[in-house]
Amino acid sequence: MEGTVKWFNGKKGFGFIKGDDDEEYFVHHSALAQGTFIRDNDRVSFEPVEGERGKQAQNVTLLEKASEREETEEKEETEEKEE
Repeated sequence: MEGTVKWFNGKKGFGFIKGDDDEEYFVHHSALAQGTFIRDNDRVSFEPVEGERGKQAQNVTLLEKASEREETEEKEETEEKEE
């Protein structure tokens, strides 16, 4: 499944992902591949699982950084205005 990081606190090591199914999934830093860092609004893929305390994201992989998505959107808007 894919989704967007709603928020992630690197110091505390956890946060939430909003899945493309509109559900929220808890994500713990242990669910990230070694060397992977996620930030708010990053696009990620993950395996949804039902944990003891609710929905959780496992095997989280970064697909696209939020900053890269914003640059792409700004470029597309500029190109549309020029046409």
